[in-house]
Amino acid sequence: MQTELNKVVTALHEFYACETFLLERDVGERALTHRLAVHFEKPFSGWEIDCEYDRLGDRTLRLPHGSIVSTDDHLAKSIYPDIVVHQRAIPNNLLAVEVRKATNHQPLEHDQHKLRALTDPHLWFAYWIGVLLTLGKTQVTMSEVYTSGVLDHALSTWFASRLKDAGLSAG
Repeated sequence: MQTELNKVVTALHEFYACETFLLERDVGERALTHRLAVHFEKPFSGWEIDCEYDRLGDRTLRLPHGSIVSTDDHLAKSIYPDIVVHQRAIPNNLLAVEVRKATNHQPLEHDQHKLRALTDPHLWFAYWIGVLLTLGKTQVTMSEVYTSGVLDHALSTWFASRLKDAGLSAG
């Protein structure tokens, strides 16, 4: 999993190097998410990168009954991960990423809940890794890593250290 997280660091490095225009102007989260997804394409060569992809093969991706629901959802139960790294047809799901702007003052719980569900091997064709990123104008201000349906403290600490070493986080 560290290999895949190193690829996320590479994509974030390129994102911060190339997208200063958008970051300085405090554009919307979806615009930043799209541009970050573009920077995922090179390090994740051979994988498909999608934004707001709500399918697992032919099935619609849904939260379990009684879960927190999305406010931008037409069915109030579907999940729209910000960025996914996967193979659409199989499905083979590697990485789900939730992105937040540092200026977003909404609670983290919804994004955390989504990543726990998306990485839970008992619910669907789970993603191997979930990453929560809070993007500031010049660096990542917060990150978490999820595996097997839970916050992975060891990988989160390792990933935060990698971001700091790469100059992408204050620590």
